[in-house]
Amino acid sequence: MMKSVLIANRGEIACRIIHTCRSMGLRTIAVYSDADRDALHVQLADEAVHIGPPQPSESYLKIENILRAVEVAGADAVHPGYGFLSENTKFARALADAGITFIGPNAEAIRQMGDKIESKRIAEKAGVPGVPGYNGDDQTDAVLIAEAEKIGFPLMVKASAGGGGKGMRRVFERKELEGAIDMARKEAKSSFGDDRLLIEKLITRPRHLEVQIAADKHGNVIHLFERDCSVQRNNQKVLEEAPAPNLPDGVRNKLFERAIALAKTIGYDSLGTVEFIMDAGDDEPAFLEMNTRLQVEHPVTEYITGLDLVELQIRIAGGEELPYEQHEIYPRGHAIEARVTAEKPAQNFMPDIGKVHLIHWPTDIRIDTGIEAGSEISQYYDSMVAKIIAYGSERREACDRLAAALETTAVIGVETNTAFLRDCVLAEDFYAGRATTSFLPETFPDGWQPDASSDAIMAMRAAAIWQAIEEQHQPFTGFRVLSNAGNPARSFVTIQQEGVEPDGGEAVEMIVSRSCADGTPGKGGTRYAISGGGETHEVGVKLDGSMAMLFGEGYRTAVSFFKLDEVLYIGAKGRVRKFTILPSAEFARARLAAGGSGDVVSDMPGAVSEVLVEAGQPIEAGQPVLVLESMKLLITLNASVSGTVETVAVKPGDIVKAGAVLVGITPQENG
Repeated sequence: MMKSVLIANRGEIACRIIHTCRSMGLRTIAVYSDADRDALHVQLADEAVHIGPPQPSESYLKIENILRAVEVAGADAVHPGYGFLSENTKFARALADAGITFIGPNAEAIRQMGDKIESKRIAEKAGVPGVPGYNGDDQTDAVLIAEAEKIGFPLMVKASAGGGGKGMRRVFERKELEGAIDMARKEAKSSFGDDRLLIEKLITRPRHLEVQIAADKHGNVIHLFERDCSVQRNNQKVLEEAPAPNLPDGVRNKLFERAIALAKTIGYDSLGTVEFIMDAGDDEPAFLEMNTRLQVEHPVTEYITGLDLVELQIRIAGGEELPYEQHEIYPRGHAIEARVTAEKPAQNFMPDIGKVHLIHWPTDIRIDTGIEAGSEISQYYDSMVAKIIAYGSERREACDRLAAALETTAVIGVETNTAFLRDCVLAEDFYAGRATTSFLPETFPDGWQPDASSDAIMAMRAAAIWQAIEEQHQPFTGFRVLSNAGNPARSFVTIQQEGVEPDGGEAVEMIVSRSCADGTPGKGGTRYAISGGGETHEVGVKLDGSMAMLFGEGYRTAVSFFKLDEVLYIGAKGRVRKFTILPSAEFARARLAAGGSGDVVSDMPGAVSEVLVEAGQPIEAGQPVLVLESMKLLITLNASVSGTVETVAVKPGDIVKAGAVLVGITPQENG
């Protein structure tokens, strides 16, 4: 058995692996880029080695840098986690050549399954049917287009290498095809260094099912049951659960048989996941791909089996036989995982970055995370910051526990999707176990927006909390509050609410007066009368660290809060609202700054991938202007007005900040 493990990854999965290694008595070595110098996984490991600048291509994806770290640390094994080099054949072979144990499958299995084109061919030979499509070697645009027209629309264009939803485009009409091929090819090249594509018939309302496989180096292969990962956005999973709900036993057995058959065909010898897709109401699952690594959603399988999959993976890599036969493992209860991401779901899931000021996690539930208060969320890496996993003796119990956990979660400093996740869990189709990959567009046809019914009262409660904080340092004074606005200009960290423009909410002046005291302010609680927007409410506040107990008018509830200069963050019901407290003179300045123009402004930090216009060019509203790359996704920015391009301030390769004016447009005059 190995004695030390270098984790060639970062974030929550690195922390997860360190936890198991520590329980096994193994020395752990973290690696880190410049951006991760103070990251949680670096602090948790026994040792840490620097591997380069923030860009993954120069650090976490650079094989020679990882091998140098292995040598420096004297590690005798490497765990790749998922993503980055976890399915890189060259990396696995380089470790084997150096006599270092790779905690994953043999390099040949990675090669065969890492190429979606070849994996489909192997699956077919193993008697595992796949989705109809084209997986040929001729990758010219003309051939791809011709094959797509044979398959018919809708269809999916997808990268042959990699995973995680990168390099994938849904195509519903012929006119979208060339653009989809171009964007998928560029994204695949950027993410995986391989721009080969395959085309598949798009099943519009499928279930996404997968089987967890465990295979050792002695020819033993078992399954650890199935998971349902149908709730997805842009081909990236949002909610995952085990076992799959409302799945006939006949389909379940087909999944197990086909997954084991494929694993045996390629001589698989580690943990892995065989993914299938199946039309809702059908009973024939079709092979999609095999992931030759640990999955993000592995905790739900751990819950229902009682196994530590990381430990099992390490023991297999060390040459041990599987400790169980198939009949000795059976599922218990139900588990659901929610992926918490640094995104703005009300703004089409725009990525968010910045410093995390405060985190309030729920208690009595599993949290896998790589962040803590003080962590920096960087533009260079995936937006997932944590996983919340709930378990119950039956599925509805797991749903209720997960919804309750999401309600009490607050990550302050960057916006997350926790309120959106809560709404997903409680939505009728998911709660009843009927979700397909069409769940999100069917549940939120106009996009997700938070419930705004409590916005007015929350602004008043914010005023009360602010006043209670102020009274800890100075006597009672009146003030005015501007709710839900950051900088009067467009701001990346501004928390948007339903109907609120990016410049921020309307300035609402409030009058705060002491109602009566229930003890010493900040300790026993204080009641305030808050008047604003034509309403008056009584709000009681009792402060306790970063928590505030609010009471009055028939309610009592706890919220988390954080004060930073003139900004107050409040976390409640899975949402973090931002309130900026301004002197009255600031209101006039805020309104004057809201004039607006036709300029194209970056709503997120990122790198300029393409510039599609030039100065002097006439432009129509909705016309693509440029393409940004942020968190490994390509995002097209369009003109909001018709007019003339006056200035182009950037070029491909430039790194831009949120709020930067990228292209200046003079709107055309009407009439």
